[in-house]
Amino acid sequence: MGLAVLLLVLLVGCGGRPATDSARADVQRVLDRRAAAVLAHDRSAYAATGDSTGYTRLRAVPLAAWSYRVTAVDREGDTATAAAELSFRIAGYDKAPATVARTLSLSRGADGQWSVTSERPAKKAGAQLWDQGTVAVVRGAHSLVLGVGQSGTRLRTFANLADRAVPAVSQAWGTDWARHVVLLVPKSLDGMAALLGSPASSYRGIAAVTTAETGGAAKAPADRVVVNPDAYAVLGPVGQQVVLTHETTHVATRAHTNAATPLWLSEGYADWVGYRGTGRTPSQVAPELQNAVRQGQVPEGLPADGDFGFSGDANRLARAYEGGWMACRMIAEQWGEERLEAFYRAVGEHGKRDGAVEGAMRSVLGTTLQDFTAGWRQYLHDQLG
Repeated sequence: MGLAVLLLVLLVGCGGRPATDSARADVQRVLDRRAAAVLAHDRSAYAATGDSTGYTRLRAVPLAAWSYRVTAVDREGDTATAAAELSFRIAGYDKAPATVARTLSLSRGADGQWSVTSERPAKKAGAQLWDQGTVAVVRGAHSLVLGVGQSGTRLRTFANLADRAVPAVSQAWGTDWARHVVLLVPKSLDGMAALLGSPASSYRGIAAVTTAETGGAAKAPADRVVVNPDAYAVLGPVGQQVVLTHETTHVATRAHTNAATPLWLSEGYADWVGYRGTGRTPSQVAPELQNAVRQGQVPEGLPADGDFGFSGDANRLARAYEGGWMACRMIAEQWGEERLEAFYRAVGEHGKRDGAVEGAMRSVLGTTLQDFTAGWRQYLHDQLG
C-alpha cells in the first residue's frame, strides 16, 4: 500500500494535480500579469514577467484589449514552450478582439517562478507587426497607420491617402460601414509577406492587400490593409490613391462579400470605386485586356476566380482585374451607379455561389448571365478595340 501511495504522488505531483497542469497554470498566471502590464503601460510590471522587448515594440499601439489563453505547455526541467492564443483589440477600430496563435519560450528561476524568454508567431501563423520591430503610429481623420522601419513623414502620407479614400468609398457605397481603416506598413515586401503568412513571391508587384482577401475568417472583427512598401514606392500619385481606395472598398463591402461573390465582382467593384472620378479611360486602365482584344482574343466569359491568383501569370492577373473593372463600369454606365451597388449587395445576400449572380442579374439588372456576358464582350470590343 505504501509503495502504491508513493507512486501515485510521483505521478500526480503536489496538490493532487499532474505536474504539466501545474506548469500550465503557472504559465497562464505569468501571461495574465504580462497582459495586464501591456494594458496598464507598466514597463516595470512587464519586465518582471521576463523579456521586455515586446513592451518597447508595442507601447505606441492603442490597445483596448490584450490577453493570452494558454492551450498547451511542453516542459523540460526548468524550460518550457507554451502554445497560446493571443487576443487583442485596437481601441476605436476593432469591434471584437482578433485572435492569433503564438508560441512562447519560458524559463524557471531559482525562486521557482516562470518568466518569458521569447514570444513568436506559432508555426504557420502570420507574424504581427510588432514582431518586426518597434511600431510607430500615425492617426488620420479616418485612419490609423501602424508602421515599422518607416519615417513619420511616410506614414503620414499613407494616412492622407486613406483619409481621402474613406469619403470616396462612402460616396459610392454608402455609409453603412465603419468609415475608418487600419493600415499596416512593414519595412519591406518580406515584412508584408510575413504578416500575411505567405511567401514573398506571392505579393511581388502587389502594392497592398486587405486581410480578408488572404483567407481570413468571414466574420473577422476588423480588416487590415497591408501595404507592400516596395511596390507602392514605384506608383505615381494617382496610382497610390487608386490602390488605397480599392483596398478601402474591400473594408467597406466586407459584410456583403462572401462565398456567393465572384472575384470579378469584388475586385472589379473595388477597382471601379478606386478609379471613379479619376478620368482614366479604358485604354489607360486596361492595357493588357486591350492588347488581347486588338489581337482578336476577346475573352469568352467573365474572369474566373482562378484568374486572380497572385502567384500565377502576371498578364493573366492583370486581364482578370481589368475584365472585372470593365464589367462593373458597364453596369454603372448602362444601368446606373445605384444599380451597381444594389447588384453587389444582392449577390452577397444569396449566401452561396450557385445562382447568386444569375438571380441578382434577373432581379436587379433585368437580364440573364448569358446576355450580360455577350454584352460585356461587345463592350470590350467597343471600348478597347
